[in-house]
Amino acid sequence: MRQVRGQNRQLHKATVQKGGIRKANKAARYVHGFQLFDKVLLKGQECFVFARRTSGAFDVRCLDGTTVNANVNYKKLQSVEKASTLLVQKK
Repeated sequence: MRQVRGQNRQLHKATVQKGGIRKANKAARYVHGFQLFDKVLLKGQECFVFARRTSGAFDVRCLDGTTVNANVNYKKLQSVEKASTLLVQKK
């Protein structure tokens, strides 16, 4: 069991556009239906989404931090459980 972080990164780009509009400095919360720390199935193995990219690629790892696949496409993932504050993985 492991508790996940909330937010620890810069929210907006450092340079502000004309008119005071600040651009977001992160990917959208949901990318192709997946968000951070969702439990997913990849080739029959349960793992978690640790990073998301707007291209639809994800960094998938086990709960102990071992990388299963650093750049897997969303089409190869199957959702098992949505993210919560506590992550639980059976061994």
